[in-house]
Order: sequence, then C-alpha cells, then structure tokens
Amino acid sequence: MSSLVKEDLSKKLFGPRRQRLHEFIEVESSGAERCYLCAAVTKNEEVEICVVKHLRVDREEKYEIVEKWFLKDLDMIDGKEADTDNPYFDMHFHKVYSLEAYSCASKYTFARTLNKLNEMYLKKDLKIVNFDDTYLNDDSIWSSNNRDCLVLMRICFYASNLLCLSLCPLS
Repeated sequence: MSSLVKEDLSKKLFGPRRQRLHEFIEVESSGAERCYLCAAVTKNEEVEICVVKHLRVDREEKYEIVEKWFLKDLDMIDGKEADTDNPYFDMHFHKVYSLEAYSCASKYTFARTLNKLNEMYLKKDLKIVNFDDTYLNDDSIWSSNNRDCLVLMRICFYASNLLCLSLCPLS
C-alpha cells in the first residue's frame, strides 16, 4: 500500500516539480484528510521537507503541500522519549513543529532518512535527540529495508534459544 502511495506522490506531486521523493510517513492531522510528511530532493540538490495533504476529488487522488521547510534550516529532531514506544516528535526550525507519526517505527524511519540525506547533501551538525541510537544507524539490522521480517526473525531466534536453554539439564 505504501509503495503505491509513494509512487502516486512521486508521479502527481514531486515528479512535475522535478523532485525525487526519498521518504514519506503518514502523520496525524486535525481534519479528516490524510497527511504525509515527505522528504524530497530538488533538482538543485536541496533537501525539502513538507507536509502534504491527501484529498480525494471526484474519484481522483489529489495532493497539496500545506507546509514546507528545507533540511538546512532544521536545527534538531526531538523524539520526545527514547525509552518509550511513542509516535510523537518535534522538528525545530525557526519555530518548533510537533508531529505525531502513524507509528513509532515510521518516526524512526523518517529520522533515519533525514540523517542520511543530511550526510549526503549537507554534512551539517544535525541534532537528533531522544531517539534510540540502535535504531537510527544504517548498519543496524533493525534499519534494514526488510525491517519487519528481520525483527521477527531475530525475536524468533532469541525465543528458540531461550527455549533450548530452558530444556537443557544443568548437570
């Protein structure tokens, strides 16, 4: 489903503006419409972060940018609490924007993407606070493209090890 939305966003909104969409996550909005937080790279290699409203007009999907910032203006991403599973985070630009992602996993995905885009295009000191570093690093098993399967596989592996250890005699 998300790959279809990403393809649709790329084709209808970012493609005509000559931008490449790197990542998007669904965020909570006050209205009935869906909203997405997107990270795209412009043709001038500037990283743009925007909130996109998803509208359905006469059976057709429409997208509208309602807020836009540049990564170079982002001072800090605050994950609120690193040790709890929550979808809330703040982005500090000239003003603080509080957002609620669809899930904690999508919050981490977006923070990872901004960190990677910062390393690729800006190389500035981007503060990412109140996030668990284990899940932010690209070299971690948790940040792989097939995260869900790998996480499940690792949990099953640990569970089977615990089961085997509990069944072994201690003599």
